[in-house]
Amino acid sequence: MELGQADATMPSEALALAMVALAALPQRIEASDQPLEGGDDPAFGTVRWRTLFCADRTQTGGVVMGIAEFAPGGTLLPHRHSPAEVYFGLEGAAVVTVDGLVQPMGPGTALFIPGDAEHGTVAGPDGFRMLYVFPRDRFSEVEYRFSPL
Repeated sequence: MELGQADATMPSEALALAMVALAALPQRIEASDQPLEGGDDPAFGTVRWRTLFCADRTQTGGVVMGIAEFAPGGTLLPHRHSPAEVYFGLEGAAVVTVDGLVQPMGPGTALFIPGDAEHGTVAGPDGFRMLYVFPRDRFSEVEYRFSPL
């Protein structure tokens, strides 16, 4: 049996304990090996992302982390979600508007977005890459509620 695979005969309680133990092990991810998702649904903008840590894909818990990638002028339309979120600028520049307050972003800039705060992003002329983090096990636990245009 490979690490992370369940034995069909393992009782569910033992399986749950094994999964907790696996989540306690270090996990190393290469961002370039992760698929680029998004960018094809006009309901949320043109942003694309690579999921790095998410309990659906990795043996991790308590955190969802990924890299969002914006082409020049790319967008993530204004939205809300219950969990707080952290952005950390990696490359390029963008403007993130949080509850009406304009927050310039660039490499090395961190931004805390409180839960349920309306926020949206517009990339600068050279595009923008940022790390994003949610305090959840799975990305599917973050319900995006987009603002009417």
